[in-house]
Amino acid sequence: MYLLATIIILSYLIGSIPTSIIVSKAVKGIDIREHGSGNAGGTNVMRVLGWKHGLLVIILDALKGVLAVVVVARLHYGSMPFSNITPFDDFTLVQIIAGIAAVIGHIWTVFAGFRGGKGIATALGMLLMIITVDMLVAIGVFILVVSISRYVSLGSILAAAAVPVTLVVRENIFHVNIPGYDTLLPFVIAVSTLVIFTHRKNLIRIFNGSENKVRFSKKKTEN
Repeated sequence: MYLLATIIILSYLIGSIPTSIIVSKAVKGIDIREHGSGNAGGTNVMRVLGWKHGLLVIILDALKGVLAVVVVARLHYGSMPFSNITPFDDFTLVQIIAGIAAVIGHIWTVFAGFRGGKGIATALGMLLMIITVDMLVAIGVFILVVSISRYVSLGSILAAAAVPVTLVVRENIFHVNIPGYDTLLPFVIAVSTLVIFTHRKNLIRIFNGSENKVRFSKKKTEN
């Protein structure tokens, strides 16, 4: 039990690293939460500081999810402190738990007054290690939507929704045998729902026509 608790705490702390705040202060001496949409995420950094810095933050945030799943989860050894009733092996279950802890840490970071980002990049990094094919489809959806609409938030929302949809299509239409599908699907739906929920204000702004569009140029904005 103590080992699993340690993994959860370490994953949470890794997820809590406020990369957007660190980058914004290093580049321009500002707290990104006081500019743009006020969100401590890569999308807001992209709006305020430009796409290069925004992309850097998104990559770093994704790496937090990867580290939790690939590195921290490997600290586990022996049997689980509870009965594993899922179709996953113990290690995969620990990976899922560690990944969720990292996402929670990103959204409610202990290092920045529990005001973090929306978890999309960290969830991306976590899920890439667990359901690679489905996440690659989601990344494709994200790139396509952002390229057409220039709304990163809309791309994030539709990409999150695409993950469980892809799982269902692969398992039930293309008859791909996905290990642990019956347990994996509710888990993915829960994570996708959390990501969409954290973007609820963006949805309102999109409908109101007040959501900022990302610019793929050197020009920076603080809208």
